[in-house]
Amino acid sequence: MNDAGEFKKLTPHFAGECFPVSGAIGAEDITILKNGIAIVSCDDRRKTLNGTPVQGTIYAYDLKQEVPQLIDLTAGVKFEFHPHGISVFENENSEVRLAAVNHTQTKNSIEIFDLKNNVLIHDKTILDPLLVSPNDLVMIDNNMLYVTNDHSVSTQKGKMLEDFLQLSRSNVLFYNGQNFAVAATNLGYANGINVSRDGTTLYIAETVGNRLSIFSRNTSTNELLFKQSIDFKSGIDNIEIDVAGNLWIGSHPKLLTFARHAKNGEKLSPSQVFKVSPVADNTYAVDEIYLDSGDGLSASSVAAVYNNTMLIGPVFDEYFLQCDFNNRF
Repeated sequence: MNDAGEFKKLTPHFAGECFPVSGAIGAEDITILKNGIAIVSCDDRRKTLNGTPVQGTIYAYDLKQEVPQLIDLTAGVKFEFHPHGISVFENENSEVRLAAVNHTQTKNSIEIFDLKNNVLIHDKTILDPLLVSPNDLVMIDNNMLYVTNDHSVSTQKGKMLEDFLQLSRSNVLFYNGQNFAVAATNLGYANGINVSRDGTTLYIAETVGNRLSIFSRNTSTNELLFKQSIDFKSGIDNIEIDVAGNLWIGSHPKLLTFARHAKNGEKLSPSQVFKVSPVADNTYAVDEIYLDSGDGLSASSVAAVYNNTMLIGPVFDEYFLQCDFNNRF
C-alpha cells in the first residue's frame, strides 16, 4: 500500500490557470511539434473495456492559434485503430513522421504515418511476436525506434499477476527498421520513453517501480547502458521533452486509486506533473509542477509544454487540460 502511495497526503497546487479542452476522449499521450502544433493520441478506453470499442483518433491542436481547434488527422484511417503511445520525428525539411502503438482486438502493432496537410497518411504496419504489451515509443529517425513493453506477457491474468507481485519483468525493444531486439530488461512496468535532444541519453518511466531509469545510448550501435535512476514515489507515466531539454512527466501519485478509477470513472484519481531538469553530468533537479485531487483532471498520463502553455492529458477523461503558467519557464 505504501509503495502504491495510498497513504500520502496530497496538497493540490499549480502556479497558473487551467481550462478543459473538450472533445478529445482519453488523450493519453501528447507531443508537440517544433511549430507549436500538439499531436494528441485519443482512445475511449472505457468503451473498449466494456466490450463496445469505438475507433480511436489522433488530433492536431495548434497552440499558436488564439483559439485552437481540434483537427482530426486520422479520419481516413480505415483499419481498426486504438492509439496508445505516440512519437514523431521531424527531419531537417520539417517533414513529420509519426509512430503510434496500436491495440486492436486481436493484435498489437506499431503504425507508421507521414503527416501532410493536416492528414496522417498511413505508410506501414509493424508486427512482431516481441510486441507482447507495447505502451510507448520514441523515434530515433524515419525508421528506427525504441518501444516499451509494460509487461512480459500479453494475457490479462498474467499482467494482473505481475502488477500484484510488483515484478520487474518488462522491457524495452529496439527496432532498426527491419527487426526488433531487446535493449533493456528487468523494468518495473516500463511505460513512457523518450530520448535527449542530442540522442545520447534515453529515459524510461517505470510506473510500478516509481522511478525514472536513465541510460546512456550509443548513437552508433544503439546499445543502452544503465546510468542511474531517480525515485519519484509516484507512478510516473509518459515523458515529454521541451526545447530546453527539460523532461515533463505525467504521473499517478496513488496507483491503487488509479486502478479503481480505471474500473469506475466515478472514482476520481489524482493527477500530477513533474519537471525534471538536467543541471550537470548525472545530476537532475526534480520539481512537482502540478498536483490535483482528480477534480480538475483524473489520472494524468502526460504533460507537454510549449512556451508558456502546458497540456495535460488523461487516460480516460473526456477532455484534456490547457494550462498557462503565471511565470514563463
